[in-house]
Amino acid sequence: MVKAIIFDLDDTLLWDQRSVEKAFEATCEFAAEKYQLDPKKLEEVVREQARELYASYETYSFTQMIGINPFEGLWGNFLDDDDNFRKMKEIVPTYRKEAWTRGLKCVGIDDPDFGEELAERFPQERRNNPFVYEETYRVLDQLKGNYQLLLLTNGSPDLQHTKLTITPEIAPYFDHIVISGGFGKGKPDPSIFVHALEQLNVSKNEAIMVGDNLMTDILGANRIGMTSVWINRHDKVRNEVIPTYEIKHLDELFSILDTK
Repeated sequence: MVKAIIFDLDDTLLWDQRSVEKAFEATCEFAAEKYQLDPKKLEEVVREQARELYASYETYSFTQMIGINPFEGLWGNFLDDDDNFRKMKEIVPTYRKEAWTRGLKCVGIDDPDFGEELAERFPQERRNNPFVYEETYRVLDQLKGNYQLLLLTNGSPDLQHTKLTITPEIAPYFDHIVISGGFGKGKPDPSIFVHALEQLNVSKNEAIMVGDNLMTDILGANRIGMTSVWINRHDKVRNEVIPTYEIKHLDELFSILDTK
């Protein structure tokens, strides 16, 4: 019998991908007001430069393990009490400026000062554009009180708490919040899933994991033998990782729970 439901945060409850798209769109449109450039092209090249730069830093293997992507690096402050996060805090101002300055150069504009201005604007735009899936609160309302709820998210505690601060309705639904940067390992490492179950005081057979990422949420749950539910809203192609269930909408959770 299911007693607890573990939810991923980004692109499961929060539509993080949309928030990032909107922040890029607004920042690149701002750039287009100053220079005659194609905002879509600027976004494309800044994303490329950001990925390339991000992978060049000594913190890259840590960010891979904890689960912090290059675009979170473009707006997170990483004020966490850990040597790796302290290094990230030192790196990110240069990283942001470089990503935007190089992006501008790719579209024929050599203006480092404006690159820095865009680097400072993007985090503001990301904070101004929090998107939550339309069914999130309705589904959590129905689950709260009937099941223990735990939020299991990869990332920097500082940044993930920032996301929860700008969408303040989400955190109160959860009995526990586990963030990989605070735990020391990220999904799909089995240990963080075991830790989540310990927090809930339930067995793997009494919990289910709901998430959008096959390689973190689903793979990690599968590794410890816990029921996994893949939320695939955007018709992604399945890879070698096989979830127990696949749904397109969080409302479909209820029919799964009815069978448990």
